[in-house]
Amino acid sequence: MGSRTALVEDLMERFPHVPREAVFKEDLLRGGVAFDPSALSDNESGEVKPKSYFIFSFDHGTLPELGEAALRRPPEEIILTGGPYDLRRTVVSVRVNPSSPYRVAADEHGMLGLYLDGRRISDVGVPPMPEYYRHKLSNGKSVMEVAPTIQWGYLIYLTVFRVCQYFGAKEECQYCDINHNWRQHKAAGRPYTGVKDVEEVLEALEIIDKYDTAKASTAYTLTGGAITRTVSGRDEADFYGHYAKAIEERFPGRWIGKVVAQALPKDDVQRFKDYGVQIYHPNYEVWDEYLFKMYCPGKERYVGRDEWHRRILDSAEIFGARNVIPNFVAGVEMAEPFGFKTVDEAIASTTEGLRFFMSKGITPRFTTWCPEPTTPLGKANPQGAPLEYHIRLLQAYRQTMEDFGLSSPPGYGPPGPGNAVFSVSSFMDSLPATEPVQAV
Repeated sequence: MGSRTALVEDLMERFPHVPREAVFKEDLLRGGVAFDPSALSDNESGEVKPKSYFIFSFDHGTLPELGEAALRRPPEEIILTGGPYDLRRTVVSVRVNPSSPYRVAADEHGMLGLYLDGRRISDVGVPPMPEYYRHKLSNGKSVMEVAPTIQWGYLIYLTVFRVCQYFGAKEECQYCDINHNWRQHKAAGRPYTGVKDVEEVLEALEIIDKYDTAKASTAYTLTGGAITRTVSGRDEADFYGHYAKAIEERFPGRWIGKVVAQALPKDDVQRFKDYGVQIYHPNYEVWDEYLFKMYCPGKERYVGRDEWHRRILDSAEIFGARNVIPNFVAGVEMAEPFGFKTVDEAIASTTEGLRFFMSKGITPRFTTWCPEPTTPLGKANPQGAPLEYHIRLLQAYRQTMEDFGLSSPPGYGPPGPGNAVFSVSSFMDSLPATEPVQAV
């Protein structure tokens, strides 16, 4: 097709049951968006909430390649509304790509818009600087560094271990840039704490709780790199779990507590539960057996795919199936040189995984793959997966949920186009709304 507009419109016509908002959102997530200088933030000194780089870079270039966007950060997320497609409120995580056909810029009246192939296709809203970001910890660190919020303020993202002990080409997941992201922020002289002190986390949460008077922040996620040995003398369950224990003791019931960790043995998972965690995310990354081995060599070596899946099922006995929500990275199924060659094959494989878990009451969720250029799969696949794959996945995901009588998982905010706040994929935008659509 001659333009990205033609591709998008063709897919909207072919898949009318997928919300049109999700088509644009998936395209922005998989391919990124460029920012005119008029659309960049003034970092923590401005009126717009800047991108926090909360765990991965989620960019299509390294910081030195992003130009002014590396000096004046883009917003954490954008909201799309209106335009010729009459888009409902759609929250999209920002992934910067200076060469993207999508561009955010201000018009002659200073109003931000999203432009595709040179045509304005929607209005753009940016997140206001939250009051809690304007206050420092007693040691001078910013709340954004210690406890950034995403999903339009819904989720506090606590990356308490900024690197991964699966290290090097023989262990790192082939699509993951957590270790590079750590290195590039340190090289740029940005604050990027490797292991966050529990007291710092609690102090940042005190500030959020004090100034988040609308109680927009509803959940927190504890996460970071995999721990194969120890960090600060603690194994993985105890390391991440002791933050949850401290948070729940200080702020009982204030937030939904979630932890993203490896698929751990049952006794370790029980420790998470005992520490006060409510939702467990033992991410399975990619379903296909061969691709798991090729793309997740460290996880294959230390645990193995079959054991990983057994542990996910075992964890449902502790948390309840509904509160076990493993993530997969949507799109790597089609990454060269090992991935599926056709969309049909990739969707069939991914759906097999969805049916495996959903038949047991476990509802996976997914993050749309961003081909970060410092990763092996990003280097080999700079365009990511075809947009058609992502649209058909949304269709297959919803159908599989309906087949097994499941509803949207807890801890992700409201579902439905115009309602959803989950920003790194469109799975929540594509599910039925359970409450009235929010006003813009």
